[in-house]
Amino acid sequence: MAPASDRNGHEGRRRVLLLPLPYHGHINPMLRLAAALHDRGLAVTVVHTETRAPDRRSLPAGCELVTVPDGLPPELAASGDIPSFVFALNRNCAAPFRDLLAGALRQEEEEEDGGGVACVVADVDWFAPLAAARELGVPALALMTSSAARFRVYLAYPRLCEKGYLPVQESNLDMPVDKHPPLLVRDLHIMMDTSRHVAYASLLAHIVAGVRQSSGLILNTFNAIERTDVEQIRRDTAIPVFPVGPLHMLSPPATVATQKSSLLLEDRSCLEWLNTQLPGSVLFVSFGTLVSIDADELLEVAWGLAASNRPFLWVVRPRLVRGRDSVELPSELLEETRGRGRIIRWAPQEEVLSHPAIGAFLTHCGWNSTLESISRTVPMICKPCGGDQLGTARYVCDMWKVGVRVEVEDKLTRGGIQAAIERLMDGIEGGVVRDRMREMGDVVSKCTTKGGSSDLALQDLVDFIKSS
Repeated sequence: MAPASDRNGHEGRRRVLLLPLPYHGHINPMLRLAAALHDRGLAVTVVHTETRAPDRRSLPAGCELVTVPDGLPPELAASGDIPSFVFALNRNCAAPFRDLLAGALRQEEEEEDGGGVACVVADVDWFAPLAAARELGVPALALMTSSAARFRVYLAYPRLCEKGYLPVQESNLDMPVDKHPPLLVRDLHIMMDTSRHVAYASLLAHIVAGVRQSSGLILNTFNAIERTDVEQIRRDTAIPVFPVGPLHMLSPPATVATQKSSLLLEDRSCLEWLNTQLPGSVLFVSFGTLVSIDADELLEVAWGLAASNRPFLWVVRPRLVRGRDSVELPSELLEETRGRGRIIRWAPQEEVLSHPAIGAFLTHCGWNSTLESISRTVPMICKPCGGDQLGTARYVCDMWKVGVRVEVEDKLTRGGIQAAIERLMDGIEGGVVRDRMREMGDVVSKCTTKGGSSDLALQDLVDFIKSS
């Protein structure tokens, strides 16, 4: 890292090293946290793998970027084998990170400028760097980029296996999960073979062990929707827990440069198109950066959008369809939706959801997308595809009641897509959901304004770091 005298006037500030996991959905909240910590008086260095390292220009103002070698073969980075990818990252990056942190500590001793490394904040998946920080005597905090409810599933995973909930079986899909309402077994995970289940369980065991030994846990959530889960995590882990979300609401406003934190190139012309649409008329459709669907599912979504007779903005990113780098939609579908359908490769999602033309969001229910939708009071049509999305969709529809679910029996159909759109955008149920979402938006605003629960939790976090 650069000498203190070269650090943009940050002499004397306590420094935090932040390690995001190299997935888009993990990088963005960590960068939001970086901006919030810097805004409250801490110096920030983002430590990232060479794999998928963000452009330096995408970092929040005043934050440094340092990359560490990861030695990952491109085919593993491109695969969908998340446990193998995360284990390899931890195995390959533990020593480089330890060397980086040890060097920073030596530099701190030499310079004696009153600053120095206060702590490390790493994604919960970075169990090896968290351990390295502890071994060097540096406080280590973990960041969970998904919901508090999902982390409770991580904590309970061995018990859920013992009780027969996991691995998920066809015979118990609709069984309620004891101590985890409103979840059903189908919301815990997709069905998987024994080897994949064992690998995933092993990964979660490493994650949970790392968090339990850490100095604290940071959650990108807010008390108004997950207070019970947050309090249960405090009891189960006996470490400080900081619910500081939604992080995108608590970090300083993005500049044009930092708005480009996406690993994909945003098509900002869609905002001009939205300007031509009526208020509340457009359906925004996006399944995030990681989800892949089958080619026939893509066509069912496409024809469902066409049959809705609604204007729509649809993100069809590269590799959205399994095994394909790009997608070509039928010419007859493009002709039928000409003028009311806009299809792009990637969108500036927060700005899209803030646009008055947007009336609903057809989403995979990734946690970042869910928080952004709630904070912008855009009701959701939920089509989860796996992982934490399944449980989040259950909370959105059944607990918080700010969305409706695409009903899927044996497979996704265009009729199911069309019916969900009509329920939310035309039916009585949709009116109830919109009212509930407006109430939820007010709650988020209160939590994140000065003196709100998330604002206070963020200040508690900053004070905790500065006192380390």
